[in-house]
Amino acid sequence: MDEKPYQLIGEAREPLAARPGDIKKIDAEYERCGTCSIFVSTEALAGWRHISVQERRTRLDWAMEVRYILIEVYPDKEKIILVMDNLNTHTKASLYQAFPAAGAAALANRLEIHYTPKHGSWLNIAEIELNAMTRQCLDRRIEDIDILRPELAIWESERNENCKSVDWQFTAEDARIKLKSLYPKIIF
Repeated sequence: MDEKPYQLIGEAREPLAARPGDIKKIDAEYERCGTCSIFVSTEALAGWRHISVQERRTRLDWAMEVRYILIEVYPDKEKIILVMDNLNTHTKASLYQAFPAAGAAALANRLEIHYTPKHGSWLNIAEIELNAMTRQCLDRRIEDIDILRPELAIWESERNENCKSVDWQFTAEDARIKLKSLYPKIIF
């Protein structure tokens, strides 16, 4: 799971229509229309992902995303392993701020959280999904969250239909080399 801030941008002037054989002319000046947060959850080996657009990125927003995964996507699974960066909102405590104690405990008990190391976002496959989404769907100006949501829903649907998975080639041997500073030092 991961999220990214997204700036909503509109046109300051109407783009000029493209002539045959030419590209559309877009003015460099733009209108800032606010920000939002895009959350992505992925089950990489299954080629499944879920995209959600929220107005903010708060503890409550994160908790709602986790609740969705646990209740709607995987209601029958006893334990879900969640890999994500160590952001201040990514804690089980956020569940207790969002939901009554009994409900929060039920959700928290089903989670096994693994944090990627600092400067190790490349280890988070959801980050790879965000990069693909940015290149394939967000390569233009989108001015309104109500336009962004259906655009991302279409992208999500197409990726899921094609079962696009991540070809993860990072091996345990690679980890021993690249992440050696994270392994304990054994002195004899």
